[in-house]
Amino acid sequence: MKKLFTAASAALLIASCTNDLSSLNENSKAPVQVPAGTLIANATVDLSDYMASVNVNLNNFTLWAQHWTQTTYTDESNYNYNQRDVNGNTFDAMYANVLRDLNDAKGIIAADASLTAQVQANQMAIADLLQVYAYHLLVDIHNDVPYSEALGDDVTPKYDNASGIYADLVARILTAHGTLAGDNGMGAYDLLYGGDSDAWKKFAASLALKLAVRSADVDADGSAKLVGETAAGAGVFTSSADNASMTYTSSPPHTNPLWESLVQSGRTDFCASNTVADVMNGLNDPRRGVYFRNLDSVGNLTGGIYGQNSAYNTHSQPGNALEVPSLAAHFMSYSEVCFLLADASARGWTIAGTAGEHYDNGVTASLAQWGIAGAEATAYLAQTTVAYDPTIWMERIGVQKWLSMYMRGNEAYNTVRQYDYPAMNIADVAQRPVPNRMSYGVDEYSLNTTNVGAANNSSDLDTDKVFWDVN
Repeated sequence: MKKLFTAASAALLIASCTNDLSSLNENSKAPVQVPAGTLIANATVDLSDYMASVNVNLNNFTLWAQHWTQTTYTDESNYNYNQRDVNGNTFDAMYANVLRDLNDAKGIIAADASLTAQVQANQMAIADLLQVYAYHLLVDIHNDVPYSEALGDDVTPKYDNASGIYADLVARILTAHGTLAGDNGMGAYDLLYGGDSDAWKKFAASLALKLAVRSADVDADGSAKLVGETAAGAGVFTSSADNASMTYTSSPPHTNPLWESLVQSGRTDFCASNTVADVMNGLNDPRRGVYFRNLDSVGNLTGGIYGQNSAYNTHSQPGNALEVPSLAAHFMSYSEVCFLLADASARGWTIAGTAGEHYDNGVTASLAQWGIAGAEATAYLAQTTVAYDPTIWMERIGVQKWLSMYMRGNEAYNTVRQYDYPAMNIADVAQRPVPNRMSYGVDEYSLNTTNVGAANNSSDLDTDKVFWDVN
């Protein structure tokens, strides 16, 4: 990211040194058009920050996935998110920041006559893929959301049907995949792949596979199967070197939001939940000592009852590895892609490799990500409670993917909803199960009353399900 700000500074310096006296006639106080690369970089950071955040005002899904519970203030562990307008803040983060910046960037790219046709196409494809990613997050959280009218001048956009949005997102991914080739010309502004369009092609194929697998249980016409098979054959991630990851800096202001919440804030708000403790202890999971600290004398986690006040000092706490300010945050990882391939293969889709092989690769990649390899990894996979079992494949994939999505709260929450494994606990104070979706924020009801009222078949209960969650 230092390169990004250096490049931007250099561009401003060069502009200030021209001898063009016509600039004297320009209004020096008028806004100057921001380079498209800056907008794409800003959108990438904002999107990554949202997903990596555990700030209870913005992203509650590490709690909703029951990896953590709270120590003092337990509203969010009991699914009271309206009080802090977390749903409204999510809309603001995605629409006002990420999607708007990317939309503006696309307009600038389209008008930039200095770009070759291929570089222009590459940059448009990257901006589009990031928009697709943001929209798929919104659908997975809320179900129906503003889409076709979302970024226009109308401040009261309609809410589009969630399954229709997914279908259009897949089409956009496939178009981008077919476009990308060579250097994208973004250089340091490309914070995920440093200008490498071939790496973006792998990301596009992997993202298409993800949306296909997520839609698999509602695949009445076989379109998800076709997309999944096509995506897998087009070249998805093949190692952790392909990960789409945001690298943060070791000092403010561009540190991982985790560090801000766990260290910079000086707060001790979170500990392991009894949900994750029971699963990991039962599997003798070697990630326990990395995911958390303050284990008991035999290396087990001590989890707080989910939704109850849990004393920080007497329970296992977020691990030291999470307190590194430069810790990378993942948009997609090789481990995730392996579990997607395992799922596709288990469903009978035509995928190279067996479900068991992909499952093993997913578990192994997750362990390696946290520094666990060799004999320890082999022994973990050899346990009868961990080894792939085709008779209970959804349970095995669900549990291991949920564990591997640690610190990716949105995706861990999605995993539980798709596979219904592992079993979640009832929130202690609210005495209610995990919501199936997040309702819409209060601003939508004030400013876009008619359209939000018609969304989701005129129902905004968080007990309703998103379109792909039919199990």
